[in-house]
Amino acid sequence: MTLAALVSMIASMAFIIRAAETPPPDLLRRIAHHEDETVEERKNYAYRQTLLLQELNDRGGEVGRYSETRDIVFSPEHERSERTIGLPLTNLKNLKMTDEDFADIRNIQPFVLREELIPNYDVKFKGEETIDGEDCWVLQLRPKQILQNQRFFEGLVWASKKTYAIVRTEGQAVPQIYSLHQENLFPRFTTIRRPVNGNFWFPVLTYADDTLPFRNGPLRIKMTIRYTQYQKFGSSSVVTFGDVK
Repeated sequence: MTLAALVSMIASMAFIIRAAETPPPDLLRRIAHHEDETVEERKNYAYRQTLLLQELNDRGGEVGRYSETRDIVFSPEHERSERTIGLPLTNLKNLKMTDEDFADIRNIQPFVLREELIPNYDVKFKGEETIDGEDCWVLQLRPKQILQNQRFFEGLVWASKKTYAIVRTEGQAVPQIYSLHQENLFPRFTTIRRPVNGNFWFPVLTYADDTLPFRNGPLRIKMTIRYTQYQKFGSSSVVTFGDVK
């Protein structure tokens, strides 16, 4: 047996041993409760959101892009507003930004598993794993049914065993949308969160590198969303997280 094969076998055994631990019976409720608290805490912060969407050719070279920057703020009544910094820049060749794309950027990529959303999902416990130095429970979410004109998250979430904060999500916005004359397809993505103000974890990066199976041929795209310059109202300091890749 090669050294690489031995290391792989040991890592696999370690995961099996860790996956045998039984999660708390109310794990989902604890995670969702903490997510509700995180949503309320995030309403006390302004932040900047930058989006870059790239169309790539067969060799990985860029052939088109869309980019924009927005400042996100909340009123004293916690009403969200967005202010675009300059004009969006676009020379996309094959794609068009749709209402569903912008809705997903707002609600699905920085997915929050609030208590009110639990009835919409089938949730399965998948084990445990250490992510970004945090020991986590791993859950799989799938929408119970696809409702007209609604968007859902489908994928995995990692929640801290210590605080029940979600620290990472990997999945896809669903459903894919097909019609006779149009296809609106959505990539798989990963969203990374970092701790802000103690036990609260806010999204700092969403990235996707996926090939979308359009009828007239596959199209590879890359998407990067960065959430930066978190600043709590009434504070003169900005929260930074270093270089998140």
